[in-house]
Amino acid sequence: MGLMRMAARTAVVAGTATAVAGSVNHRQEEKYAAKDAQAQAAAAAAAPAPAAEEDPTEKVKQLADLHAQGILSDEEFAAAKKKALGI
Repeated sequence: MGLMRMAARTAVVAGTATAVAGSVNHRQEEKYAAKDAQAQAAAAAAAPAPAAEEDPTEKVKQLADLHAQGILSDEEFAAAKKKALGI
């Protein structure tokens, strides 16, 4: 009978240890998953938004207005227009 008790006790101890280890592992996974989610949210908030591409025609119109107002010289207007049109 002593051998059966020892085997049963060993099985209970091993089962309890496995259950406790599984529970601890589960809690740690949840904790790290929450930290990862927070880090990803912070990284997404810190990332700059992609710049919207401006229509080249609108950009040239704006440059033409500045040129007409005398803010841009002929050379500056020509250079800015080429840049806006990708020439």
